[in-house]
Amino acid sequence: MTSDSRNIEWNVGSYCDTAACVEVGMGDGKVRIRRARTSEPVVVFTHEEWTAFLRSAKDGEFDI
Repeated sequence: MTSDSRNIEWNVGSYCDTAACVEVGMGDGKVRIRRARTSEPVVVFTHEEWTAFLRSAKDGEFDI
């Protein structure tokens, strides 16, 4: 799902030093992810979806 990303404050990770970074923006109860280099596409998550993703990542669910 994509969404209008204007009027969103975007943040990039402090370890980002390449064009392969992503930015995270929060607003209106949603979390948005986009490529830092091109600013598009924007992927939109609900707060609950984002929380579930972070929990799974911290638990190692996506480890290779």
